[in-house]
Amino acid sequence: MDAYCPQCSQPMSWINGHFHCDACNSNYQPLANCPDCGQPLQTLQACGAVDYFCQHGHGLISKKRVRFSYIPLD
Repeated sequence: MDAYCPQCSQPMSWINGHFHCDACNSNYQPLANCPDCGQPLQTLQACGAVDYFCQHGHGLISKKRVRFSYIPLD
């Protein structure tokens, strides 16, 4: 997944469970949102696979359709 910094639009790196932007030295936690209703998705992890489920009636959501937002950690 390519992730770009919401502050400076530069590519971010995945480091120790969060994204880090070298350009502006910011850290972000990703949040998966439903593309249909915008609500946070439940993340289902098993055997290395990650799936996303909308608890607001949209069911399983394809990884290609998930909309990610980034919450600042700093």
